[in-house]
Amino acid sequence: MKSLKTYTLVLLAATIFTVSCTGDLDPQNVGNKAVTAATVYKTPADYLSGLAKLYASFALSGQQGPAGNSDIAGLDEGFGVYLRELWNVQELTTDEAVISWNDQTVKNFHWQSWTANDVFIAAMYSRIMLSVTYCNEFIRASATSTDPLVKQYNAEARFLRALAYWHALDMFGNPPFVTEKDLPGAFNPKQTNPANLFAYLDSELQALVSLLPAPGTPGGADYGHATKGAVYMLQAKLYLNAQTYIGTAKYTECITALKNLFQLSTYSLAGNYLLNFAANNMTSPELIFTINYDGAHSQSYGGMDYIIHAAVGGSMNPGSFGIAGGWGGTRVTSAFVGKFADPSGATDTRAQFYTSGQSLQIVDIGQFTNGYAIKKFSNRTIPDGPSASGVPDFVDTDFPMFRLADAKLMLAEAFVRGGSGTDATTATQHLNDVIRRAYNGSTSYDHSTLSAGSSSDLSDLLDERARELYWEGHRRTDLIRYGQFSNGSYMWPWKGNVPGGAAVPSFRNLFPIPSTDLSANPTLKQNTGY
Repeated sequence: MKSLKTYTLVLLAATIFTVSCTGDLDPQNVGNKAVTAATVYKTPADYLSGLAKLYASFALSGQQGPAGNSDIAGLDEGFGVYLRELWNVQELTTDEAVISWNDQTVKNFHWQSWTANDVFIAAMYSRIMLSVTYCNEFIRASATSTDPLVKQYNAEARFLRALAYWHALDMFGNPPFVTEKDLPGAFNPKQTNPANLFAYLDSELQALVSLLPAPGTPGGADYGHATKGAVYMLQAKLYLNAQTYIGTAKYTECITALKNLFQLSTYSLAGNYLLNFAANNMTSPELIFTINYDGAHSQSYGGMDYIIHAAVGGSMNPGSFGIAGGWGGTRVTSAFVGKFADPSGATDTRAQFYTSGQSLQIVDIGQFTNGYAIKKFSNRTIPDGPSASGVPDFVDTDFPMFRLADAKLMLAEAFVRGGSGTDATTATQHLNDVIRRAYNGSTSYDHSTLSAGSSSDLSDLLDERARELYWEGHRRTDLIRYGQFSNGSYMWPWKGNVPGGAAVPSFRNLFPIPSTDLSANPTLKQNTGY
């Protein structure tokens, strides 16, 4: 059974956060019926239940599920899931995805025409800040424990907070910033900036390396928990994008973090690419960090349920994907399909396109049959069987936030961009490991030896990342790092709300601070351009 697969949904964090830091509302003075850290956390098992809520904050959005009791008032439990909004902002804004629905402003993502009043951007921002809030309270409550397990849980909470703050840095640049040192009460959180947030994350992740166990060791083997592998991967992500975030290259630091990851000797590429996206993907040896789902116990209309159901429509058979019915929403653009020399999947197994009844070109985004559909994610197991929970309306498939193939491609890119600490032979080998799996072990498609500073190699690596990692929440960040997200250097259908694509202003590389938060916290300043 998957550890942390069945999330414990506790009201603890939300309850404690409402307690003021003023004397008459001090937890010790509220009374013996109050639910506080002092009354709830007694044993390591109690802390594990609290920790489960932190992990669940990325997968679920309420206390009931799949709908009916949202963590955030006024935010629908379905579209208000952290993972669902993360996927939307990272994929719908790029060449890798369009959506047919008319849900409020969702099409503005692909058109790159969002405003500071966008409800989906506000949902993403709110989920990030709520996850940070939960983590801060847990970290505060567990800080003085001397129990080894509780100390590990405290470190896991710090990792989850760092993950959320990395998303805030990547998407918003200048979010408000609070830690466990800022006690609950009535105050306006101060706004940080990319340089300070980057420095904080860098320092925090360096500290966590010594606090979290290696995967596969006693105390670190539980699937779904953050380990040293997840820390090294998040470090590498931070460093690879440092030029974007703070204007300073950190490619050597990226290579160092990835070498540390590889030295763990725990991870290897799955023999079957699709195992990473199936209902039994917890058996894949390459998953480094996941957001976990269980159809029987973690039911939500967001997250993986959304990613799998929304991709099925037209003449597709829902049963082939282990679900009762499709939602007919998401497809890909012809620009993305063009990354594959052979879109049939007969040559490159990653080309998981469904083409029957689907046109390559998108004349009308609102029509599901306009644009090729995607078969990559499934609620069936590999090689071919039903999901463990057997609940077709809700899925068992975990979201692969970090996996080894991504790390191998990152090392190759960091080398080409000038990072030291590896050589051309090693960097090329990591790239070709990924390519060979895609082509069923054939060496005929191996990339020639990479060269530091080669613009053609960089271009090849971006395309390889698209082929390997599509719909895994990386594309927006990749395109921004390559300078191809907002400007006119790379076009795709309906970018800028033009059939052939159009450039948009570069300020859209960041999302706006939601207008609702600007109104609530007058100390915040809006991002440029909004």
